[in-house]
Amino acid sequence: MTQSFSADQTRNPNEFDVRDADERETMTGELDLEDRRALRRVAGLSTELTDITEVEYRALRLERVVLVGVWTEGTAEMAENSLRELALLAETAGSQVLEGLIQRRSRPDPATYIGSGKAAELRDIVIATGADTVICDGELTPSQLRHLEETVQVKVIDRTALILDIFAQHAKSREGKAQVELAQLEYLLPRLRGWGGNLSRQVGGRAAGGIGIGGRGPGETKIELDRRRIRARMAKLRRQLAEMARARDTKRGERRRHSVPAVAIAGYTNAGKSSLLNRLTGAGVLVEDALFATLDPTVRRAVTPGGRVYTLADTVGFVRHLPHQLVEAFRSTLEEVTDAGLILHVVDGSDADPEAQIDAVREVLREIGADGIPEIVVINKADAADDLTIARLRRREPHSVVVSARTGYGIEELRAAIEADLPGLESEVRALVPYDRGDLVAQVHERGEVLKQEHLAEGTMLHARVPSSLAGELSAYEVAVPSA
Repeated sequence: MTQSFSADQTRNPNEFDVRDADERETMTGELDLEDRRALRRVAGLSTELTDITEVEYRALRLERVVLVGVWTEGTAEMAENSLRELALLAETAGSQVLEGLIQRRSRPDPATYIGSGKAAELRDIVIATGADTVICDGELTPSQLRHLEETVQVKVIDRTALILDIFAQHAKSREGKAQVELAQLEYLLPRLRGWGGNLSRQVGGRAAGGIGIGGRGPGETKIELDRRRIRARMAKLRRQLAEMARARDTKRGERRRHSVPAVAIAGYTNAGKSSLLNRLTGAGVLVEDALFATLDPTVRRAVTPGGRVYTLADTVGFVRHLPHQLVEAFRSTLEEVTDAGLILHVVDGSDADPEAQIDAVREVLREIGADGIPEIVVINKADAADDLTIARLRRREPHSVVVSARTGYGIEELRAAIEADLPGLESEVRALVPYDRGDLVAQVHERGEVLKQEHLAEGTMLHARVPSSLAGELSAYEVAVPSA
């Protein structure tokens, strides 16, 4: 059974910038968004070879695409939602979606992903629509990719390659670019192809015996040479990322030394994490209605209503079936989540299936070892969400807050929830601090929670909850607890 959904539901192709990276990194969020829309892709200028078997390296050029998915479990609605999400991913990469097809199977075909008969039907649809690319809603093996391309005679890519392409377009920082390149090379390595037997190089010396003159080559085939170069490049990128991770660890260590609690914003891509960061801190980071608009983590200082200082980190968004290459490559960036004392799990309340978003995010949190960190579920986009959906989510997630980062609804309630759940105030002290130690009083206000303050002739009487490190400094001025 093959189902389709209309391509009219899709938006126009997104636009992306091609400016020099160093120049782009200095721009504000608004200029960055404007820069992305400076150039658009132009269809119809391609000189790509008709016979795809002659091509070894093909740039990921997405213009007019047909989507195809295999529905193996769940409901038809879930399968259609997954394909609609693939359409949004394709548009984010700059393509025009022409058609979407779903094939009902117990499992993907090991040869062509959708079966030989359906692959032939797909070829007819590609010809009829004039598509130049087929995107599959899953990760294809190298053999599935090759066999399907031989049948449809246009470029075929899978969901993983599409997400990697989007990440490559959005990466701005040196670390982000290195992480994306490493993930791309890990994906490419098992999928390298040669240029055919006529260009292969035979081993030298007597190993070429029987072939005769012209059979002795330099010792490596072209594809082996490419694999060796890719492995060398991957090793270099891993060394660079390790050095960058050390610098990030130094910054986190400084924050821990000053007992500044860390809060991380995590959630599904395009759920409104950057908008929430801007609303809570006035950070002014890029906000765009597009998938994976944020790749590089942004850490900002924030203050609770009671005056307690904490850091708030915006992180890369997650998605269903996030490629494991990206999880590994972005592990140093995702440490902003694993090192946090509290996670704001942002959910798009207006999404067609927000529960699936929550499950997909928690799956990635488990994969990076952050599933044991306390979390507040933030149901965002309340201004666009259905009341019944919000009520259903509140029943499923009792420890949640409903907000709208766009309008500001529920933000004060969220600030109060963050203050109540912030970690690190394990010591309750009563101390009479002399007036010449005003620095200690300031630290209590900045790093702790003041329950009561009174100015006496001898100094400032404080009743507060503070981190254990600060409690040690206040121990010299502690006073006895008054008897009941």
